[in-house]
Order: sequence, then structure tokens, then C-alpha cells
Amino acid sequence: MNAENPERGAAVRIPPPLVYLAGVIVGILLHAFVLPLPLQLGSTARISGAALLGLCGLLWLGAAANLFKRTGQDPKPWKPTPEVISGGIYRYTRNPMYVGMALLQSAIAVGTANVWILILLPVVLVVVYATAIRHEEAYLECKFGASYTEYRKNVRRWI
Repeated sequence: MNAENPERGAAVRIPPPLVYLAGVIVGILLHAFVLPLPLQLGSTARISGAALLGLCGLLWLGAAANLFKRTGQDPKPWKPTPEVISGGIYRYTRNPMYVGMALLQSAIAVGTANVWILILLPVVLVVVYATAIRHEEAYLECKFGASYTEYRKNVRRWI
């Protein structure tokens, strides 16, 4: 596993955006072909809710991406990390990009009135943890030791 070699990035098995995308696609297929589970909201509430969730998701993603850009890092989790980012949005969550993607998945669910997509969100989060986060955390702990352990103690994984 790459976690033992700090010169490499984390041993992420599946790109996390694909996991969120799979949750949306499976939700759409379940809704269309197995059992429709419509979200009972009026169109104004649905569109407003989807827009708000989508905007929040984009803001979380943008804030994290901006910090990666400013520090000259590659946001791909399988690439080497030269330093732990602990400022900005990373003061509130260790995984703002994954939180942002979860908000976008929620926005799609609300916008399409598809409860399946919401039901699948916890499954997606478990898969992202298993295929990415646990490998990222092992890699960062191996590479940065006590400084990452201290950061991890002070900042939650999600929110």
C-alpha cells in the first residue's frame, strides 16, 4: 500500500467524484425502473432547495480547490502531498471536497425530486471512506506524523 511510502500519494482505489456520480446514477435507475420514491415538495421549494444545496456544494469545493491552487498542490488524492492544508475551510472539516460533493448529490436529489439519491448518500459516504479517506489518512499520518495527528484530533472528518 502507498501509505508506507510518503513519496507517493495515498492508495486511493476509486476517484471519489465517480463514487458520487455512481450514487446519482443508481438513484436515477432505481427511481425509474424499480420503485419511484418522489420527494414531496412543491416546485418552488424543490428548485430553491436544490439551488441552495448546489451553491453551498460549489462554495465548499471552490474554497478547497482555491487552497490547493494557492499552495501549489494537486487535489488528486493519489498524488503526493507536500504539506497538510489546515487553514481556510480545512479548519472546519478535513474533507471539504467530499462534503461539497455530498451537497451536490443532495442538490441533484432535491432538484430531481428523487429520494433514492438521498437514500444512497450514506452508502456513497461509506464507500468514499473505504476507498479514499482511510487511505488518505494513513498516508498523511505516515508522512507528517504528529502534526497530522494533532490536526486530526482538532478537526472533524466531515463537519
